[in-house]
Amino acid sequence: MGSKLYVGGLPYSATEQQLSDLFKAHGSIESARVITDKFTGQSRGFGFVEMSTAEEAQKAIGALNGTQMDGRTLTVNEAKPQESRSGGDSRGRSGNRDRW
Repeated sequence: MGSKLYVGGLPYSATEQQLSDLFKAHGSIESARVITDKFTGQSRGFGFVEMSTAEEAQKAIGALNGTQMDGRTLTVNEAKPQESRSGGDSRGRSGNRDRW
C-alpha cells in the first residue's frame, strides 16, 4: 500500500506533471494531483502525491520539505485522512432551525 503526501506552497502555475516529475526522483509515483478551485480551475496552491511505499514517502519528505519551487517554499508531509463532511445542508448549516 502506498503513502499519500500533502504538498503545500505550490506555485499557482504548477501542473500535475511538474509535481510528479519533482517527486519521481525519490521513488515510484502512484498519483500526483494539484487541487484546483472548482469554479475558476485555478490552482489552490497545494496538492497530493501518492508514493508506492512508506519508505519512498519518507525519503521524499526529507528531501523536499522546505525546498523551493519557482520561488515558493514547499511544505511536504504525510497527508491526514479527509474528514467526513456529514451534517449540515448544502450551505453549511447544521440544520438546527432554532438558531436562525
